[in-house]
Amino acid sequence: MIVTQTDAGWQVINQQAHGLLAVQLALQWRLDKRPVHWEETLIALTEHDDGQDAWKGRNHLTKAGGPLHFQILEYSLDQCRNLIQIGLQKSRWNALMMSMHTTFLYEPKRGTDKALDSFLDQQIENQAAWRKQYKATKADATYAYAFLQWFDALSLILCLDQVPPEERRLEISIGPDGISYFIRQRTDGTLGVDPWPFEQSMFSVHVEVFQLAQLVFKDDKELYSEMHKSPIVLKEWTFKQ
Repeated sequence: MIVTQTDAGWQVINQQAHGLLAVQLALQWRLDKRPVHWEETLIALTEHDDGQDAWKGRNHLTKAGGPLHFQILEYSLDQCRNLIQIGLQKSRWNALMMSMHTTFLYEPKRGTDKALDSFLDQQIENQAAWRKQYKATKADATYAYAFLQWFDALSLILCLDQVPPEERRLEISIGPDGISYFIRQRTDGTLGVDPWPFEQSMFSVHVEVFQLAQLVFKDDKELYSEMHKSPIVLKEWTFKQ
């Protein structure tokens, strides 16, 4: 979950909803810069945070009983394997994107855990095999995953309220095309991205947010119940060239 503390309690965004927001943004990407296997890549972007622990026990709570922000979590090899399996049930291209995502996240941790090292070694083999089966070059796969990673970063910036005030620019990331992109908020509330990478000159996106007044929960069941009893709040952003 993406968790922000507010004056009224907690603001919670499911990571799967963040994935859906990323796809809304990705659909606006310039047509001439789309990666290969477009539909599969979009589905991989939607699902790149799937495979998480079940809603039971205290899997989604901090030790203090608050909603657990995703950045507090240690890595989970079970989630990594589940994520790749979710992709593999659709296509090897989806599994390739998920495998590359786990490599991106956890290769920096290599050497800290033998089980993780073994998993990462297996992903090197998987990725080579799945590229070959798709007759895709390494450059094709690298571009497609960089596309996924860029929209993951942009969606997280929005969900975490990281766009700075007073029209100051924030780097999103280097895009799949090797260009550095920056986001800023204008005085009218619209968002600009420089250089402009989208097909349309203006569009809006949204994500579903849970607003929770209760601060502490005894278990996942109580948190889940409170989340789904809360009114639907849509957080919206308008991008303009």
